Amino acid sequence: MFKKRNLAALALVAGVAISLSACAGASTPAASDIDAATATSAEDFGGLDALVTAAKAEGQLNVIALPDNWANYGAIKALFEEKYGITVNSADPDISSAEEIAAADNLKGQDTAPDVFDLGTAVTLDSVDYFAPYQVANWDEIPADNKESTGLYVNDYTGSMSIGYDSNSVPEPKSLDDLLGSDYKGAVALNGDPTQAGAAFAAVGLATVQEGGTLDDFTPGIEFFEKLNDAGNFLPVNATGATIASGETKVVFDWSYNNLAAAATVDGWKVTTLPGTVYTSFYNQAISKDAPHPAAARLWQEFIYSAEAQNLFIVGGAYPVTIQTLQDAGTVDKDALDALGELKGDLVTPTAEQAEANAAILASKWASAIS
Repeated sequence: MFKKRNLAALALVAGVAISLSACAGASTPAASDIDAATATSAEDFGGLDALVTAAKAEGQLNVIALPDNWANYGAIKALFEEKYGITVNSADPDISSAEEIAAADNLKGQDTAPDVFDLGTAVTLDSVDYFAPYQVANWDEIPADNKESTGLYVNDYTGSMSIGYDSNSVPEPKSLDDLLGSDYKGAVALNGDPTQAGAAFAAVGLATVQEGGTLDDFTPGIEFFEKLNDAGNFLPVNATGATIASGETKVVFDWSYNNLAAAATVDGWKVTTLPGTVYTSFYNQAISKDAPHPAAARLWQEFIYSAEAQNLFIVGGAYPVTIQTLQDAGTVDKDALDALGELKGDLVTPTAEQAEANAAILASKWASAIS
């Protein structure tokens, strides 16, 4: 059983599950009267069925920065296509959260602009002007602490920050200090730049708490990576599934679900979580206010928070935001959850204020620390 008390970001869900099959009332608007770009719920379309119809009429959905092996997004995208007959255009799977926002700027007004975002916390909080408010039909299944009150952004899944390593080349690291040793020369990489990418931001957060610091100030984590760089052990390469498979990145700080995905396909790749404090953080779903396919974007959100997609996150090694509701309702994929196990340990998650403060600290200190 998943222990919600172990995950500070998951609050007790109040209320009962809301069905996704909302019915259209007598005042159902005609399709021609619906402004999908301003709809804040399926009710604005006249119900979920009408939203599905509008999304199918658009026929396309543009997603960005969603690798197939990240939290099982390959299966999630495929099921959305199969279920609704809507083509999912998946662009730039390996870019960072900050680059998602840059793409929205660069492609604004074009048919290829992103419809939806999946973002780390720091970038989310710095980008709210890009989002359109929307509340999914099962809004009450999402704990209050895991959503912006109008639906500008909503937590979707989490994991723990872990270390993946090529057991054929390097020993298992059992502490941060181990990574400063000669066994790890030119071997240790991050999944992105911590000033831009949520996974790398979290790696610095993990190093901070492992070094005895707090989430109020990531300076101890930055100082650890400075020591790692000075030792010649930090590899300034953005780790991906391809760099792991090729052996270019032999040790990678990344979310548990990403390292577990690599372990399932790369010979010798293993995953460890350092003893002591465990760093967790949710990613966030948001709809672009400039989405070229606004109905499909809103249907994607409905789908992401449905039991089908939330269970697929579990299959992919991540913990979905509605996990408690799934368990209470008996709709959780028990085999997948049993295989994944509990999210254990002394779990810490940065608040919005801490994330914003540390984004500023990283912006001022990171580049010089690893130069």
